[in-house]
Amino acid sequence: MDCGCSPSDARRFADYRFYLCTDRHLMTTATVEESVEQAISGGATIVQLREKELSSREFLDTALSVKAVCDAHGVPLIINDRLDIALACGAAGVHLGQSDIPAAVARRICGPDMIIGVSASSREEAESAQADGADYLGLGALYATSTKDDAEVVSVEDRDWVLAHAQVPVVGIGGVNERTIPALEAAGMRNFAIISAVVAQPDIAAAARRLRTLICTDGQDA
Repeated sequence: MDCGCSPSDARRFADYRFYLCTDRHLMTTATVEESVEQAISGGATIVQLREKELSSREFLDTALSVKAVCDAHGVPLIINDRLDIALACGAAGVHLGQSDIPAAVARRICGPDMIIGVSASSREEAESAQADGADYLGLGALYATSTKDDAEVVSVEDRDWVLAHAQVPVVGIGGVNERTIPALEAAGMRNFAIISAVVAQPDIAAAARRLRTLICTDGQDA
């Protein structure tokens, strides 16, 4: 997919199967840009930039440089939490948590073309996010994870209900790695948000290639 990364194209054609989330505290490269470049070269199909501690100016500068990397490979960039940063850098989308503005409000601000993802940790949150117009659900945490200590683990019952009833793509997050992916696929999960299993590895590109082999099993080119 060569999205350009035009937001309108990205919203129509986004491939959520291998959803990379950045983490500068875990990455084994000197810069976030290098981490993203290597992960994309290994098969990541979409990238979320997560920056909880940078100033707004630093976040924007990083977003612009990461977007240049993503654009060079035709991979959409999603900005975590910050709709203002997403709009300012021309990102393909924004990912909103439960404490952020509702997706319906974000849509009124950003217009019809931007991807809007919403985190959900229960059936009720998933239903609400869909009603608000989310383009995809970030369902998690699927397992306890060190990357987000306060993340509530989704019950197996809620996970299975969301996978069976969601009308938009469901991206599983939290403890997703080579060991857990086969069981999640058996449960019906098809899209995976991955952090430490890629960015914390000594060879990010090689780790991404191994995960891509597990995730992209339907014959499509990731």
